[in-house]
Amino acid sequence: MPGPGMELIGEEEKREVLEVLESGYLFRYGSEDDPRFKGKVWALEQEVAKLSRVRYAVAVNSGTSALLVALGGLGIGPGDEVIVPGYTFVASMSSVVYSRAIPVLAEIDETLNLDPSDVEERVSPRTKAIMAVHMLGNPARLDELKAIAERHGLLLIEDCAQAFGASYHGRPIGSIGKAGTFSFNIYKTITAGDGGMVITDDEEAYERFFALHDQGHKPLRKGVEVGHRPFIGLDFRMTELSAAVLLAQLRKLPRILAELRQTKARLKAAIADVPGVTFRHITDPEGEIATILTVFLPSEEVARRVAAELGTKVVADSGWHVYSNMEHILNQRTVTPERCPFTCPYYTSKGGAIRYEKGMLPRTDALLARAINISIGVVDPGLGSAFGVHIGASPQEVDVVAERFRRVAERYVRAGA
Repeated sequence: MPGPGMELIGEEEKREVLEVLESGYLFRYGSEDDPRFKGKVWALEQEVAKLSRVRYAVAVNSGTSALLVALGGLGIGPGDEVIVPGYTFVASMSSVVYSRAIPVLAEIDETLNLDPSDVEERVSPRTKAIMAVHMLGNPARLDELKAIAERHGLLLIEDCAQAFGASYHGRPIGSIGKAGTFSFNIYKTITAGDGGMVITDDEEAYERFFALHDQGHKPLRKGVEVGHRPFIGLDFRMTELSAAVLLAQLRKLPRILAELRQTKARLKAAIADVPGVTFRHITDPEGEIATILTVFLPSEEVARRVAAELGTKVVADSGWHVYSNMEHILNQRTVTPERCPFTCPYYTSKGGAIRYEKGMLPRTDALLARAINISIGVVDPGLGSAFGVHIGASPQEVDVVAERFRRVAERYVRAGA
């Protein structure tokens, strides 16, 4: 199974979905006086907002939609730059492009998230926002990134797609920036197959997010509304069926997090003394969701040989999560041949010009080339986490995986290659 939530689908999800199906009413809007209308999407939004300790949440149909809604709702567009990490899912970049803004790629550090010192160097007069991506469930260095954003008058957007349920120094992730976005696809903490959410504590931002996700309408419209729409919107609405599944999954979140954290702690302790092996830096050990254990080997050659024998790969080869593997980003392949926004006069007239190429982020390249992701609860070839355990693994199963990693790593580290 790809992610922990998908592996735990059971009777609870069936009951929620059957309630909607038996009512015969699948649309997110309905009258409170209509007994067929169950209001699952509305209930989910309230629950996620409460969990995140913010006032507002907007349910959408994917994590990518959530990013588009956040960017557009915050007014990011032509001529603007958004700083994003070179290690992230491609949607962090493609959503910026489809907002007609420019993604500026920045280095990561040992957290596998944005390196604040490199972000500072990449701020320009065109920069509008910093997108902090909490990769593999580990919160980014939000204190430093927020300080940079405030110092330069920038927006901080949290891409929490891989970190639903995480916290940072006691605060839920997604609540620290101007907006936070989540994904609920099959590789995430909880899932409905797909789906997403945008959260904020800002009322004006909420109204704009809602309008963009629903054809320009104001929040929680009933029936057909004509007029009074602030701008042209799109349709990223979530259905009652998706929300029904997610409500059941949300109730399982405490169990999921507890099991993931316990399993990761056991596996990490079991291999902590392997010579030459170090671990990714965790910004808040009590707050990360523990879906992945990332290890660093002494060199790229050792890492590649260890990964190959374990039937996995180094993180540098993990597809569309690494900038150097995103040929459509590197070559700026937009849907139309003029390559706007990269050639758009709103950008070029401000002195902007950007090129992407392999090797442009050498510190990121070096880190990822000697890193291996071990699955704790997310088995995703796109993350390079083919080796490891699933949620619910017994202590004995965890120990078997740890012992196998130990044997292989020690052999290649001793050999030096």
